[in-house]
Amino acid sequence: MNSGPRFRDALQEIPGYRAGKRPDPRTDGVEAFKVSSNENPYPPLPQVVKVIEQAAHHVNRYPDPGSAELIEAIAAHAGVPREHVAVATGAVALCYQFAQSTAGPGDEVVFAWRSFEAYPIVTSVAGAQPVAVPLLADGRHDMAALAAAVTDRTRLVFICSPNNPTGTVVTQDELDEFMAAVPNDVMVVLDEAYIEFCRDPSAAAGLVTYTKHQNLAVLRTFSKAYGLAGLRVGYAIAQPPVIEALNKTALPFGVSVIAQAAAAASLADDAELRARVDALVAERTRVMQGLRAAGVEVVPSEANFVWLPLGEQTEEFANRSEQAGLTVRAFAGEGVRVTIAETAANDRFIGLASDFSR
Repeated sequence: MNSGPRFRDALQEIPGYRAGKRPDPRTDGVEAFKVSSNENPYPPLPQVVKVIEQAAHHVNRYPDPGSAELIEAIAAHAGVPREHVAVATGAVALCYQFAQSTAGPGDEVVFAWRSFEAYPIVTSVAGAQPVAVPLLADGRHDMAALAAAVTDRTRLVFICSPNNPTGTVVTQDELDEFMAAVPNDVMVVLDEAYIEFCRDPSAAAGLVTYTKHQNLAVLRTFSKAYGLAGLRVGYAIAQPPVIEALNKTALPFGVSVIAQAAAAASLADDAELRARVDALVAERTRVMQGLRAAGVEVVPSEANFVWLPLGEQTEEFANRSEQAGLTVRAFAGEGVRVTIAETAANDRFIGLASDFSR
C-alpha cells in the first residue's frame, strides 16, 4: 500500500537551515537579548516606516513583478545600469536562483567552509554536489585551495566576504588572482551581505571587479545594514546575461509591495544609514578591544558580528550565554558567532566571555 507522496532521494541528504534561536522568556527580571541572527538593533528609519504605512494601503494589489522603481533606485545608488540589477526575497533567494540557473545533477558547486549555511542547501536542492573547502586557520578563505577545487564539473562558486560566520574578508588581490585562475564559464558569486560594515581597505570591491568579468556577480541585502530583515529584500549586480538567467528562475511577484517601497526609501537617506553603520562599527571595535584586553581569542571582524573559535568549548559557552540572557549562534565543535547588538547586550557579552576565558 502506498504510504504517501514520493519525494526526491536527494532530500534525505539536505540539512535544514537553522535560523538563529530566539531567547527563552525570562522569569528573573533579566532582559534577554537575541544576538544569534546578525540583525540590526536599530529599528527602520522613521521615513521608511512612513513609506511602509503608506504602502500597506495597496497590499490588495499584486506588487510590480519587475520591481522597476526599486531596481532603478539600486542602480542609481550603486552607479550601475539598471539592466545589471536583479532583486529577490532576500540574498538567500538569489543563492537558490544562482544554483538553479547554473547547476544540476552531476555538477559541482564550490564554497569555503565554514561559511553561509545556505550554500550547501541550495546546491543540494538543485541536485548538484556541494564541494566544501576548509577555511584557513585564521578563519579566512583559502583562495588557492578554492581555485584548486574547481574542476570541469564546477558550475558555481560562492565567495562570502565578509565571511559569515568568521567576519574575515577576501582581499582584492586574492579575488583578482582567483578570477584569473577560474574558467570564464564558471559562475562566481561574491556574497557581500555585510559589506557596509567593512573598513578594511584591502578588501575586494565587488562593484568594481564585476565590470571586468562576465562570470562574476555581486550579492547584497537590505537585511543587515538597512535593518529590513523582516521584509526580505536582496539584490544581485552582474552582467545582463546573468541577470536574465536570475530573472528566469525568480519566484513571480516575490518582492512584496511593502518590501519594494521600504527598500527604495532606505536608499534615499544614505547619511542616516551611514551614521548607524558607523555606530555599529565603533561598537564592534569596542567589543573586540574589550575581549582582547581580557585575553579572549577573537577573530578580526569586518561584519556586524564577532567569531570566537572555541572548538570543543562551544556548547558550554552557548549554554552559559543562554543562562545569562544572551542567545548566541553556536556551531558545535567550532565556535560561536555573536551579533554586535544593543550596548547592554554587548557589555554582557564582554563580561561573560571574559569570565569564561579565565
